[in-house]
Amino acid sequence: MKTIDTIIFDLGGVLIDWNPEYVYLDVFQGNREKMQWFFDNICTQDWNENQDAGYPMQKATEERVALFPEYEDLIRMFYGRWTEMLGDAIEGTVSILKQFVDSPNYKVVALTNWSHETFPIALEKFEFLHWFEGIIVSGEEKTRKPFREIYELTLNRFHITAENAVFIDDNLRNVKAAEVLGINGIHFESPQQLQNQLQTLDINV
Repeated sequence: MKTIDTIIFDLGGVLIDWNPEYVYLDVFQGNREKMQWFFDNICTQDWNENQDAGYPMQKATEERVALFPEYEDLIRMFYGRWTEMLGDAIEGTVSILKQFVDSPNYKVVALTNWSHETFPIALEKFEFLHWFEGIIVSGEEKTRKPFREIYELTLNRFHITAENAVFIDDNLRNVKAAEVLGINGIHFESPQQLQNQLQTLDINV
């Protein structure tokens, strides 16, 4: 039976609560339908993920304003008020992380889709980000999940054997991409669910 010796954590949505709703729900006066339309059509997930892959935020903002000038103020808020979208640590997962970090049996690294421009803010805010043996930040590498190259980069940089690793991410798309390379995947939904999934894989700390 394979031995799991490496745990790879995603950050946003797993260890850190980040949500643009913290800004926009108030701006849209609680109207979730209008807010969702804005996210689906103007400041979309694909657009934001392009910045996670290293595209300059200022340039991306100006290009989007040029496309949708009637939404200029709302577009500029996305990165202009980014720190207000950064919530607290997800404490239950941080507790699980701490157990792995304290154990001599596991290598613990992180793989995150995050702009290199804003990641230093998170590094300053969250002490536990300094516990990892290393962190792959998509914006620094100019690629992102779910592209194969960023998983291969993670495996190679930290000398990880795919079948001996577990990757934890709240985005099922990213988990499935890791599994294609032979990495064991856990689709994160909550700290308790994560704990249960780890036990199912006979991973105990």
